[in-house]
Amino acid sequence: MTTIAVDAMGGDYAPDEIVHGAVIAAKEYGVKIYLCGLEDVIQRELNKYSGAELPIEIIPASEVIDMGECQPASAVRKRPNSSIVVAMNQVANGLAGGVVAAGSTGAAAAAALFTLKRIEGIERPCIAAVMPTHDKPVILADAGANVDSASKHLVQNALMGAALSKGLFKINNPKVALLNIGEEPGKGNVIVKEAYDILKSIHELNFVGNVEGRDVPQGACDVCVCDGFVGNVFLKTAEGVAKMVATMLREELTRDVMGKLGALLAKNSFYRLKKRIDYAEYGGAHLLGVKGVCIIAHGSSKHIAIKNAIKVAKSAVEGDIIKLIETSVQNYVKN
Repeated sequence: MTTIAVDAMGGDYAPDEIVHGAVIAAKEYGVKIYLCGLEDVIQRELNKYSGAELPIEIIPASEVIDMGECQPASAVRKRPNSSIVVAMNQVANGLAGGVVAAGSTGAAAAAALFTLKRIEGIERPCIAAVMPTHDKPVILADAGANVDSASKHLVQNALMGAALSKGLFKINNPKVALLNIGEEPGKGNVIVKEAYDILKSIHELNFVGNVEGRDVPQGACDVCVCDGFVGNVFLKTAEGVAKMVATMLREELTRDVMGKLGALLAKNSFYRLKKRIDYAEYGGAHLLGVKGVCIIAHGSSKHIAIKNAIKVAKSAVEGDIIKLIETSVQNYVKN
């Protein structure tokens, strides 16, 4: 049985929504869960559910790192018994296959680096977010971990993103593209141009060249590569546009009687559409480049998002994502 460690104290709605999501995941996915955090607090939440027979165990942690921590890396060093560090240690010690954390992204990344360590050949781990397109998910790497990247870091993002696509979505030869201001090879800044030249020389990658932001949601690639600054702006802009369209659609459908009637008739279609674009359905982003599966969920995640984050972590562990990344990087270094 796959075991996932969960930081039960991280996130805006911890611990109640975190525990709730863990209980559902344990019931639905046949996964063992370690809830890491303040033992008494977690136990009170567990008592709300018929969870005694579920494969859930509390791993005590006496400290918590707040969402608003200004220096998360320093906080991780100073609080070795914090819930996020204890959760990461379960993976580092071989007791769990992966971690789910919805607290401070900086603290999760720092704790992963300190405890799990980097995969050999990876200088900077990246955050890989899964985004919906009209027919399939696309992996965005980097979605915010490194705002200043060199061309070699973009290449590492491409290798890790392709490995994730293979392991998670079973795509044998994922299309990898560079996010750019134009499709032509000569477009972009110096770093992107250098990365383009390197990527097109890697025969193991199915590099399809540059891709513009408007084409990513249309499924132009399976892996979209960029630095963390560009990726985070792109991701949040896409989220904002999706919310704007949903709001405008709701306003128009409730403007008059005919609109309300149409909305009622199309209720099931709207529900399916919401599920396709809702971040909660994707669980969380992957921290790639460390020696362990690490899923960073949105800070405002509620139980459905946590449940799905645990599902994603389980899939990543069973898909042997870490081994795929290690092999990909080693093959690149050798060549």
